[in-house]
Amino acid sequence: MTTIAMRKKNLEFNIDKKKMVLESLKEQNIEFLLAQFVDIHGAPRVKQVPLNAFEDIVEKGAGFAGAAVWGMGMGPEDHDLMARTDLDTFVKLPWQPNVAMASSDLYVDDAPWPYCPRNNLKRMLKEMAAEGYSLNGGFEPEHFLVTKTDDGGIKPWDPLAIDTQPKPCYDFKGMSQSMDYLQDLMRYGNEMGFGVYQSDHEDANGQYEVNFDWTNAVHTSDRLVHFRMMAGQVAQKYGAIATFMAKPFENLSGSGAHLHFHIANAITGENSFPLKPGEEDWKGLGISKTAIHYIGGLLKHVRAITAIASPNINCYRRIQSGEFVYSSNSGYTWTPSFASYGDNNRTQLFRCPASNRMEDRSPSGMVNPYLLMAVNIAAGLDGIKNEIDPGDAIVGKNIWNLSIQERRDLGMILLPQNLMEAVEALEGDDVIQKGLGPIAGEYIKLKKAEWGEFMRHVTPWEVDRSLTLL
Repeated sequence: MTTIAMRKKNLEFNIDKKKMVLESLKEQNIEFLLAQFVDIHGAPRVKQVPLNAFEDIVEKGAGFAGAAVWGMGMGPEDHDLMARTDLDTFVKLPWQPNVAMASSDLYVDDAPWPYCPRNNLKRMLKEMAAEGYSLNGGFEPEHFLVTKTDDGGIKPWDPLAIDTQPKPCYDFKGMSQSMDYLQDLMRYGNEMGFGVYQSDHEDANGQYEVNFDWTNAVHTSDRLVHFRMMAGQVAQKYGAIATFMAKPFENLSGSGAHLHFHIANAITGENSFPLKPGEEDWKGLGISKTAIHYIGGLLKHVRAITAIASPNINCYRRIQSGEFVYSSNSGYTWTPSFASYGDNNRTQLFRCPASNRMEDRSPSGMVNPYLLMAVNIAAGLDGIKNEIDPGDAIVGKNIWNLSIQERRDLGMILLPQNLMEAVEALEGDDVIQKGLGPIAGEYIKLKKAEWGEFMRHVTPWEVDRSLTLL
């Protein structure tokens, strides 16, 4: 088939697809549409249009002033950002049933804008496909329900005053008062195509998790963003605020967005992680040499990746080392502070729960999923191309209980313990910066500014500790 014939066929397919999506929206009595994208932080941005503007937001895009959005590499003099909706992502909002939303890719002057996190992830997936692979995954979003206190603070949402156990994970009573909230999330999520399969009360008072199916890297990132949007709206119904802040309470476990992932054959879709018939089990985990090399790349670049996985000041309250891992009321923080990989063991950073996937336990609840997936690809491909050996898998050990020297002997390195340390690691890592494209410069600049602003603040802890010390 000639190039002209292929273009004609694709055009006809898109016309048919547009017609089909529009007819579906009309059948669902949709009146308004949200063209949605995320800024550099992963925060959703939207513009609302009436249904009769469907053609415009698909073909031209909804217009935005780029300088009004974090990290878009634009000033007030620049041409408009145009958010072109992805036809595959139009979905009715169950909590606002006359509205449908679609994820969007950003364009400027009819060209894909490289500062768009979704565009950047697509760029990295093309690079991955050129090497013969694709990336699939699914996030596990932990979050708190909180309410404001009269003195301006926050506390866990607990309307019946029964969510008070020091070890509340899976607690029936604690979950019972939130059952309607969780059922709303599960019902709405499934109506939106998430494939939600479970929910639970998590390790901290007022903390919950909902799990849903995994899919390709772009759409699983879309799902996490849309889940956060949904949780925020549903929580209001119950008089609560849904927060994905990594560590809102110093005495409780923090919130992560654990990522289960595997790479697959770009053409057939076959999972590349399980051992093939007759293949040697190199590290004793039942996963392939390709998978081990991919993990090797992730571990090599983990300090730079941490700047993306834990993107703001508060995230580092969650990944502190030493005795801190036992500092929460429940007894554990459940968060890795050292880089490791191994068996089905939740003290690992990269846990192997089954031969079909690995779990990255480091990402914070605040992670921008598009950026994380992009740097995952960059590091993993570096591991495959250079056949990086991550060393022996750590099996059957409680990593939290090991001494610093024992960890060093096992080749484990400490994750950055604050944002500036992570950003400096990112500055020194060309592979991870290339995974971000021009977003890297914007990201580093913004995070350095965040650190500088934080360091200007004097906390009550400092005053209490130092005021009369001498």
